[in-house]
Amino acid sequence: MQKIIILDFGSQVTQLIGRRLRELNVYCEIYPYNKVPALDESVKGVILSGSPCSVRDANAPQVDLGLLRGKRPLLGICYGAQYLAHTGGGKVEASNTREYGRAMLRVVADSPLLKGISAETQVWMSHGDTISALPEAAEVIASTADVVNAAFQFAGEPTFAVQFHPEVYHTSEGTRMLSNFALDICGCKGDWTPDSFIETTVEDLRAQIGQERVILGLSGGVDSTVAGVLLNKAIGSQLTCIFVNNGLLRKNEFEDVLSSYKDMGLNVIGADASAEFLEALKGVSEPEAKRKIIGRLFVETFDKYAKQIENARWLAQGTIYPDVIESAGIPGIASKIKSHHNVGGLPEEMNLKIVEPLRMLFKDEVRRVGRALGIPAALINRHPFPGPSLAIRILGDVTEEKLRVLREADDIYIRSLRAYDCTGMGFPCASDPREMATNLYDAIWQAGVILLPVKSVGVMGDERTYENPVALRAVVSTDAMTADWFPFPYDFLRDVSNEIIRKVRGVNRVVYDISSKPPATIEWE
Repeated sequence: MQKIIILDFGSQVTQLIGRRLRELNVYCEIYPYNKVPALDESVKGVILSGSPCSVRDANAPQVDLGLLRGKRPLLGICYGAQYLAHTGGGKVEASNTREYGRAMLRVVADSPLLKGISAETQVWMSHGDTISALPEAAEVIASTADVVNAAFQFAGEPTFAVQFHPEVYHTSEGTRMLSNFALDICGCKGDWTPDSFIETTVEDLRAQIGQERVILGLSGGVDSTVAGVLLNKAIGSQLTCIFVNNGLLRKNEFEDVLSSYKDMGLNVIGADASAEFLEALKGVSEPEAKRKIIGRLFVETFDKYAKQIENARWLAQGTIYPDVIESAGIPGIASKIKSHHNVGGLPEEMNLKIVEPLRMLFKDEVRRVGRALGIPAALINRHPFPGPSLAIRILGDVTEEKLRVLREADDIYIRSLRAYDCTGMGFPCASDPREMATNLYDAIWQAGVILLPVKSVGVMGDERTYENPVALRAVVSTDAMTADWFPFPYDFLRDVSNEIIRKVRGVNRVVYDISSKPPATIEWE
């Protein structure tokens, strides 16, 4: 399979390079700069990412360009461009004024990298250093008002560099530049589609698993659902799925999700452990303590039901690519390999091998694959939901009465989001920004209700009330790393607030949380 290798020097937007290439149906993989993979025949080109570091620093991240230059087409972005200049005999200096934000790029020479690009086009800059002199073998191909050497190429070899970020949205023709590099310069076919991924993955899963049995922990979320349907397509009845009811799910969710899975032909065991979870959570208010109790009981419940499946040899997980990309390990930047899995911390005595069919996909690609598999839109477009479920949307201890209040308010909120027609309002779909949302639910990345641990005075009829407020939360995001609050139409807020207060006994006030992330988080606990 053809691919582009991206070497990560620690930029916060390295993953965006990968996502833009994947949108071009070009497969790519991200590696730390100090772990360059072998350039076999499948590798068609290499991209050097940006970095918060300066090439002039004594401890600046370095890569042996002798392994890359002249071997494969090479594109340096921001730090990558400065590194190519610095190691090639050019000069990189601290800029008098750090160039950050929008700039107008002017094409000054013909280059295959800039084929079809407007003579002047908007780009996004983010750098403190600047390339004041190019290596002898390089020529400038584009400039801005403040940066003469904004883009350059090396004579006689397919090596290119840009001091701006073509991967970000604010670079108007950045995708075209990446297309020129990947499709024209590197010669990638652009044939990595959801259908081709499904075909290849099904074959690989059959070869990997053979005739052995597989267990998958379903959560009702997008990742585990797509993983389950993909595995079912590959191995059929060899797959058994377990869906744990922790007693903290949304209204009717356990029954509704089980029904949806069975309609798709999945072999699902519904493990109802709600009584055990609620008993263990009695009187526990501290958020981290609640999480640990829920995590421990989930593991115990899953293990109990998994042991009933004879000859199970594999544990399937809905791990996706952002969970497994290694950080670059640059001084001053946290070095961490993400280890989050849908089913984490399972006991070693289970002695199961791990299979992760989605581990090379971004979230939006998981949804594209799900659509290609024919999974209903209601499941594919489902909002992310926290693993500890409603326990962390109840601030304080968890009780049956609090769960009742929260479930009723949440049900009204989510149903209202789905019912509100926003056609023509200009809201893109959160699950596929290439399409426009026709209802508010699809326009939002994540939404929910939080039950607050305070009482407020109110008036209902001729009586004073002293009941709980609830907070509505709704955000738009692409990856949950950052998020903005959603700009609801006023009539929606008015109507949903009135309905919750009228119908949910125990609530007399509704507020809307308009905090962005950062500084706030999406959830309150």
